[in-house]
Amino acid sequence: MTTETQKETLGFQAEVKQLLRLMIHSLYSNKEIFLRELISNASDACDKLRFEALSDAALYEGDTELKIRVAYDKAARTLTLSDSGIGMSRNEVIENIGTIARSGTREFLDRLTGDQSKDAHLIGQFGVGFYSSFIVADKVTLITRRAGLGPEHGVRWESAGEGDYTLETVSKERHGTDVILHLREGEDEFLADWRLQTIIRKYSDHITLPILMQFEGKDAEEAVNQANALWARPKSDITEEQYTEFYKHVAHDFEPALARVHSKVEGKQEYTMLLYVPGHAPFDLWDREQRHGIKLYVRRVFIMEDVDKLMPHYLRFVRGVIDSNDLPLNVSREILQHSRDIDSIRAGATKKALGMLEELAESDREKYTRFWQEFGRVLKEGVGEDFANKERIAKLLRFASTHADSEAEQVSLADYVARMKEGQDKIYYVTADSFAAAKNSPHLEIFRKKGVEVLLLHDRVDEWLVSNLPEFEGRALQSVAKGELNLGALEDAEEKKVREQADDAFKDFVTKIKTALGEQVKEVRISHRLTDSPACLVVDAQEMGMNLERMLKAAGQAVPLSKPILEVNPQHPLVTLLKQEPGDARFGDFSQILFDQALLSEGGQLDDPAGFVKKLNGLMLSLAHKPA
Repeated sequence: MTTETQKETLGFQAEVKQLLRLMIHSLYSNKEIFLRELISNASDACDKLRFEALSDAALYEGDTELKIRVAYDKAARTLTLSDSGIGMSRNEVIENIGTIARSGTREFLDRLTGDQSKDAHLIGQFGVGFYSSFIVADKVTLITRRAGLGPEHGVRWESAGEGDYTLETVSKERHGTDVILHLREGEDEFLADWRLQTIIRKYSDHITLPILMQFEGKDAEEAVNQANALWARPKSDITEEQYTEFYKHVAHDFEPALARVHSKVEGKQEYTMLLYVPGHAPFDLWDREQRHGIKLYVRRVFIMEDVDKLMPHYLRFVRGVIDSNDLPLNVSREILQHSRDIDSIRAGATKKALGMLEELAESDREKYTRFWQEFGRVLKEGVGEDFANKERIAKLLRFASTHADSEAEQVSLADYVARMKEGQDKIYYVTADSFAAAKNSPHLEIFRKKGVEVLLLHDRVDEWLVSNLPEFEGRALQSVAKGELNLGALEDAEEKKVREQADDAFKDFVTKIKTALGEQVKEVRISHRLTDSPACLVVDAQEMGMNLERMLKAAGQAVPLSKPILEVNPQHPLVTLLKQEPGDARFGDFSQILFDQALLSEGGQLDDPAGFVKKLNGLMLSLAHKPA
């Protein structure tokens, strides 16, 4: 490496400067993680070369034995990590090291807690692992060349982590990357072979490439790790710690997984899968461009990562590997689009993933509650996406309900069915844009009075969920805000008689309210679902719910024109007062107040808030001056 040209000094992106300061001054609680991150990066670089070489074997440049080397120099106080992977061009070095074009750095900084031990673990999750070098080094030198480019296209990057870096072109005979850490004073522990071996075996024993290091007193390098595919080994040979460390590597996570499944499928298709459910949601879970977490191997050869065809979108949080014995080594993303083998693997992996969740739900309620808090909204998408597994997914759903009146979503549909009243044949629910709005909905009043449980749905996805889940185990899901109330066997003969009498007694009254409100309502009728509130709004059984209508309008979508039905409570004093009002003008004003109150209770917005306040003030003044 003698030829040096085009040397220049460049400044770091603002977020990277902030990150470097953090690494240098704050994250000392678990310094050894820098080696885990550098080895993980080196492994990824080798995997990428292996994949690109499937279509261009010349990229190997005559050496197909990919490996990672760790070396130290006590005299120079340097630690060097080298790989024979894909390497980087000059532009790639600038993009990946000097500035991070992706959102990882910004997101990482946003997630910091101030707790050093927790923040140190966040490094790998957000793809900023390279910068962890500065935890132990006061200067880092990176020398790299991309496979396929000539030796004269080597690049030397160097920085002391103080806001800028130098970049120059050098000659590098072999493709790949060397990362040279110039250790800070007091970091001599990383110049001892036994210490490095301990760290490598702790964090990187599962890496499928050999990690070589020369020990003191030995003449040749030795492999420090087992260097075989963990998922290909018998389950009885794998320790819990090895499973955990492999998960942390494949998922770039810092916590152990909540659950895992390790399975080998034999028959028409032969493949092995090792899948994990993370303990927390990734920062990009709701990003439309979010990467999927399954890595595809063919006969232990890495093919590609983030394969969205191996797992349905609603299970995008699942992490792990799938290793096929049948797919061709030159499989491409285009081939994945139209492959029966892939469809078969996807179906099998989906069943195993759902089985993993079912076992977690049955065996560890606390862990499943954690899972639901992190991924419940994502799993709900499966009801509409995966018809074949709809029933299995429905059993995994959890909701809040009036049983506990708590926002915690811990009620399964099976729990609800087990608590149904004698004679009850429907699963009742209410939807709203917040838990408080759902819990305090006037539509619940008759159900609370009779002790009938109602599910409280307040996620945006819930409207879509219930539209795709009309029944569960033969029992229809019924909105308490749709259609005429029919409690069936939950209502006795005397209650039905009272209902009929009220309908007759107030027939002219509701007609008068309908006339006063005009085109604002489709119908006005006596309510049999209210016990405490004066009025509420409902829609016909087959019409779009008012909450869903508001959501679609807010999203800018066209919504069919529909009118609500106003139900009034004949036992409420305000309704009694309105019935006794002789003046048409005041009757119209008070009818409008009832309608507007019902709309607000429903979560809607008033077209004329000032008019509502004026009419309400008028009503209050008239009551204040009315003789007792």
